[in-house]
Amino acid sequence: MIKWLMMIVLFTLFGALGGFFFKKASGQDFTLNSKLIIHLMAGGMFYGAGAILNVWTLKHLPYTIVFPLTSLTYVWTLLLSFIWLRETLTTNKIVGVLLIVAGSIFLVT
Repeated sequence: MIKWLMMIVLFTLFGALGGFFFKKASGQDFTLNSKLIIHLMAGGMFYGAGAILNVWTLKHLPYTIVFPLTSLTYVWTLLLSFIWLRETLTTNKIVGVLLIVAGSIFLVT
């Protein structure tokens, strides 16, 4: 089971990284330039890899376990946006993410 939990951690991280790179792409002019293309490609590759790992995990674990645990993506997104995008962390954001994760844990157990 630990192996599959690590897989869930990995594909949720990939999903958050995909969103992060798409956010970085949105800050570029929508003209063909190298930064836009790199960010779009990185976002697509992370999203794609995350989706493949998600499907592979679903092959081995019940949907009722895997899907609620995808809420870990919110944790990664909160951390990535704080560290790399310099977004403000508020108490409401932190409590909201913790409640989502707690609810997911209740669904799984």
